[in-house]
Amino acid sequence: MAHTRNARKRVRQAEKRRLINRYHISRMRTAFKRIREALKEGDIAKAESLLPTAQKIAYRAAAKGAIHKNEAARRVSRYAQKINKAKALAK
Repeated sequence: MAHTRNARKRVRQAEKRRLINRYHISRMRTAFKRIREALKEGDIAKAESLLPTAQKIAYRAAAKGAIHKNEAARRVSRYAQKINKAKALAK
């Protein structure tokens, strides 16, 4: 347990930050999960329409410090590749 005033404050701040990070990461994971489910169902158009939203959420999480900016870019890139691959196979 924290004893000094400063340590107690840092515990409060860390908990507040943890909850904010958790919110952003959860929101991002859900957005990408929706794309995965759309691709699994074979609904490429839906997956394509969900990508810009997921991209925005991922970059927002990176801007807020919940994840690294490279992680956000990597996730967006991988899902864009998955969608493009599904479109190519559908032709």
